[in-house]
Amino acid sequence: MPRARSRYAPDRGLTGRMVTTMFLIGLLYVVFVGVLLAALRGSWPIILIITGGMFVAQFWFSDRIAAYGMGAREVTPEQAPELHGTIDRICALADMPKPRVAIAESDVPNAFATGRSEKTALVCATTGLLRRLEPEELEGVLAHEMSHVAHRDVAVMTIASFLGVLAGIITRIALWGGFARSRPGNDPAGILLLLIPLISAVVYAISFLLTRLLSRYRELSADRAGALLTGRPSALASALTKVSGQMARIPTEDLRKAEPYNAFYFLPAFSAKESLGRMFSTHPTLEQRLDQLSRISTDLSR
Repeated sequence: MPRARSRYAPDRGLTGRMVTTMFLIGLLYVVFVGVLLAALRGSWPIILIITGGMFVAQFWFSDRIAAYGMGAREVTPEQAPELHGTIDRICALADMPKPRVAIAESDVPNAFATGRSEKTALVCATTGLLRRLEPEELEGVLAHEMSHVAHRDVAVMTIASFLGVLAGIITRIALWGGFARSRPGNDPAGILLLLIPLISAVVYAISFLLTRLLSRYRELSADRAGALLTGRPSALASALTKVSGQMARIPTEDLRKAEPYNAFYFLPAFSAKESLGRMFSTHPTLEQRLDQLSRISTDLSR
C-alpha cells in the first residue's frame, strides 16, 4: 500500500488494516472463484469473463456511479468561490493536488469523497451542509474528506466491497435459478452446486464485516488527520455536533435515499443506537469521534 504523499499525518494503523482487509478479501475471492470453477467446470470461461469484467467495472467506474447516485455536480470556482477557496487552502496546507469539486443538491447536510487516486478524486458537499456550517466548520469537514483521498482508503473500500457484491449476486442466482436442479443428488458436482448459496452467503458475511471494521476505523483516522492538519479539532467537533443534530430534522424519506451511500458520507444518514447495530455500522459513534477530537485539542494546547 503506497504511503500518502502529503502533509497529512500518516496512519500506520489504517495502512495495516487496509493491507489486512485487502489480503483477506483477495483470499476469499480466490476461494470463491475456485469453488465456482470446480462446480461449473464447463462454464469456466464465462465465470472468468463475468467476474473479471465486474471487477474491472467496479474498480474503474464505481466512483463515478457513486458520485452520480449521490447527485454530485462538478462546479467551477466562479460557481462556488467559497467552496473552492476552502479546498484551495486545504490543498496548500496538505501539499497535495486539488481534486475536482462538486455540489449535490440535497438538504441532507453531508459531504463525501470518491476516486481511485488523487488524479481522479472528487470532493463533494451538499447544499444542506454549505448552508448550515460556518467557514471554519466547513474547512474541518472538507479536511476530513481530503484525508480519505490522501490516504487512498476510498479506493481500498471500493475494491474491498466488490467481493461482497459479487457473492450476493451469485447467492441470488443460485437460489432463484436453481443451479443444482439438473443434477442428481448423489453426484459430487451436484452436491458442490448445492453448497454455492451457502458458501456465497458466508463470503458475503465475512466481506461485509471486514469492510465495516475498516470503514469505522478510517472515519476516526480521517477525523484525526483532518484535525491535525488544520490545527482546529474544535471546528470539526462543532461541525459533527451540528450536522448530527440537524439530521433529526431531515424528512425520513430523504434520509432513506441517502442511506445506501452511508459508507461514503461524513456522517451516516441513520446512526445505530443499539450495541449490536453499532457492530454493523459504517461509522463510529458520535461520542467516540468527539472524545478523540477532545484529546487532540488537549494535546495541541500543550
